Amino acid sequence: MAGLPWVEDAGKVAPKDARELSRLFFDRLQTLEEGTAAYSYARNTLIEMNMSLVQFSARRFRGRSPEEWEDILQVGTIGLIKAIDRFELSREVEFTTFAVPYIVGEMKRFFRDTTWAVHVPRRLQELRVELAKARDHLTSVLDAPPTVAELAAYLEISEEEVIEGLVASNGYTAGSLDLPAGDAEEAGADSGRSYAETIGACDPAMELVEDFHALAPLLGRLDDRERLLLQLRFGQELTQAEIGEQLGYSQMHVSRLLSRTLKKLRAGMLSEN
Repeated sequence: MAGLPWVEDAGKVAPKDARELSRLFFDRLQTLEEGTAAYSYARNTLIEMNMSLVQFSARRFRGRSPEEWEDILQVGTIGLIKAIDRFELSREVEFTTFAVPYIVGEMKRFFRDTTWAVHVPRRLQELRVELAKARDHLTSVLDAPPTVAELAAYLEISEEEVIEGLVASNGYTAGSLDLPAGDAEEAGADSGRSYAETIGACDPAMELVEDFHALAPLLGRLDDRERLLLQLRFGQELTQAEIGEQLGYSQMHVSRLLSRTLKKLRAGMLSEN
């Protein structure tokens, strides 16, 4: 398809063969138009051929439950897809070297977002579990939530340790910023605001100011054709095929011109820094 070899079962391609085939598929992918059947085939084959990178990266998280292991593989696959979409052969780096940080990064983000919100010593993590079990048991026996003293007596530990464990439990999950900031009944259902609405936040656009400032003189050094290509691709958001049709170029020629122009801007940005 589209000049690419047909891979019957991409998931069973040996890692060494996958590296060689990946170069071929990446080279062809940058000349294909997004949304076409050929583009989807090339992209999906790259994902399947490189799933071994996800398995390899997940080994450091052995010992997890089957459910959690499946989650790890899923988020690792997201990292792989991000790496495939952002990889360029012009980087002159092996795809495996480029992709693994993306994969591991997604896995670490998964654990950061689903486990302890702050670092808590293992002793207190284990105490939290014991306190939860004791509280459930005593609540059913006493028909009321147990006091600190009752928890301490049941677990045969000091009241100070119980309090320390209860405080540590607050670090297990972070409160949502979407929760109401005050009493909803006092404020009224329509007037209550979330915590997120009461705190300041950085304007994402402000982070681009410095980049735009550095990029402006570099754009001025481009020739008319290069500036036109950037305007059509990123200003008017035309596809490479549409640009080629408008300018009388082949899609491959447009792809090469854009790659060369972006590489020139990237080099200029790095030298300015």
